Amino acid sequence: MNKRYISPFAKPVYVMLKPVGSVCNLACEYCYYLEKGKLYTQVKNHIMTEELLERFIKEYLSSQTMQQVLFTWHGGETLIRPLSFYKKALELQRKYAQGRQIDNCLQTNGTLLNDEWCRFFKENNFLVGVSIDGPQEFHDEYRRSRQGLPSFVKVMKGIRLLKKYEVEYNAMAVVNDYNVDYPLEFYNFFRELECRYIQFAPIVERIDSHAGGTVLTTPEQQNATIQLAPFSVDGAKWGDFLCAIFDTWLKKDVGTYYIQLFDATLANWVGEQPGICTLARTCGHAGVMEFNGDVYACDHYVFPGYKLGNIYTKTITEMMYSPAQMKFGSDKSDRLPAQCKECDYLFACNGECPKNRFLYTATGEAGLNYLCKGYKKFFSHVAPYMDYMKKELLERRPPANVMKVAGQLSN
Repeated sequence: MNKRYISPFAKPVYVMLKPVGSVCNLACEYCYYLEKGKLYTQVKNHIMTEELLERFIKEYLSSQTMQQVLFTWHGGETLIRPLSFYKKALELQRKYAQGRQIDNCLQTNGTLLNDEWCRFFKENNFLVGVSIDGPQEFHDEYRRSRQGLPSFVKVMKGIRLLKKYEVEYNAMAVVNDYNVDYPLEFYNFFRELECRYIQFAPIVERIDSHAGGTVLTTPEQQNATIQLAPFSVDGAKWGDFLCAIFDTWLKKDVGTYYIQLFDATLANWVGEQPGICTLARTCGHAGVMEFNGDVYACDHYVFPGYKLGNIYTKTITEMMYSPAQMKFGSDKSDRLPAQCKECDYLFACNGECPKNRFLYTATGEAGLNYLCKGYKKFFSHVAPYMDYMKKELLERRPPANVMKVAGQLSN
């Protein structure tokens, strides 16, 4: 299994930080977080203060029961905050660490990276996630500036700087209605870039008009006016996309290129905790804190109905272990429709992300995942290879041995 993916699942309390809320220098068409600023129209500057930063770090560290603690900095665009903000964060982490090992992971669109940022990340052992959707044509389709200008060239400049300073980085690649039709061009781009740690994120959103100007919906919202966002990936094509990349990866890349979804699938195959929340059995262990201290159930559930409270009035432990959050977590399993509970691949999928469960089964039961057809095709396709890699792991041999017998297993 790939140890370079820092997983929140080993941590009893995990809350992602939004130091600038939804503020970003880009305006990616499919971004699910840009509109969250409309929840805070009464606030002029969506910037986390150093006073709140210290409050969070002190409380977050004191709430931990394990030696290793993960801080994740997310956006919006995290680098809109100056370098001094993150230097202060590290100073506060050291102040309140009490001997704990602290890891930092930061997600960025890459356009603001420069030498100073990259030196800082290297010196302080940050893992940097860069959002990039494949080759220039794919990336620039949706990832543009507020002026409509393409961003690929700036992102690539940022990646070259990360590599120059030998900063550990992962690629976060959104799969949408456009690039899903070109899986091999997509994957080969990352191989040519020698980016060995890749996360694929299928974009699925539904839109409707709401008070306050927001348009995204939760799965619970069901009415005739709701439409699938045009950039959403096709559910069946998602399966074709994964199968095509898996077959290429299987030929010579197992053990050298790490694809988070494939790692997570193997983890579920052997009964371990997957390093991705969408394939985990339950939710609720990964909250998110906005710039003003509001804490929500999940990064994809920043809606008023899923607000757990504010750090100024409730502790992180109170919110993350509240009845509401515990129910949110268990609902992922408890509210599965019968079709899912009877599926041969429930152990591998666990119903996937609840935000995508807005379809109805053939019997009219709510809660079927929009991506079900694609995942089922993928799991069926990889089953013999996963079975083999599981056997190799149990025998304490490298799963990469599957490459030697792949042809035999496909017969």
